[in-house]
Amino acid sequence: MIVWFYAMQLTDLAPWGESLRIAVEVIGTIAFALSGILAGVRKRMDMFGVAVLGFLSAYGGGTLRDILLERRPFFWVSQELMLWLVFALCIVVMLVNSRRPFRITPAAIQLADALGLGLFVASGVQASLASGMPMAVSVIMGIITGVFGGVMRDIACGEMPTAFFDHRPYAMCALVGGWVYAILAVYSSLAAWVIMFISTITTTGLRIAALAFNYHLPGWKKSAS
Repeated sequence: MIVWFYAMQLTDLAPWGESLRIAVEVIGTIAFALSGILAGVRKRMDMFGVAVLGFLSAYGGGTLRDILLERRPFFWVSQELMLWLVFALCIVVMLVNSRRPFRITPAAIQLADALGLGLFVASGVQASLASGMPMAVSVIMGIITGVFGGVMRDIACGEMPTAFFDHRPYAMCALVGGWVYAILAVYSSLAAWVIMFISTITTTGLRIAALAFNYHLPGWKKSAS
């Protein structure tokens, strides 16, 4: 309910198409921020470190997208409530964990990350198409929006980014979900929210399925020495 309230506060400030994108970005921001915050708590970082990871996860991919599309102001600069949402989430998680420490598993981080991935890929493709970019460019922008927040989070944690070495589909899920959005947006007459929903479910569903069934993409074969 809190997420929905803030999404509605933001959507009142924009036309319908932009409102839908902002609402999705609010929910995606919270999902990605949560993945970064949980990763910081799991690494036993202090409050500042946890907040930095939350912000990198939530805003890294969208900021890079806005830079490439020359969009000003950045999506999180124009919507101050999004900053307060991440601040509030950091404080809540830290307070709860300090009073009653909970075990944070990689699965919990990956689940939040999968939801953020699906939402941000759809939002990134929509923003790029709205800027007049071709379909292929829009899909790439969607992948950047969805993937690079997690990449920055993992680098800040001193780890190899999951998207680069896991071999379980990650960017590939974003690629499929991005093309689903682009094709439906250009060639179908479905409502914008339906297209956003289908794209998000495709990306997130594929990622969760890859994690659940431990499906791996083919890796490089080691040369015989």
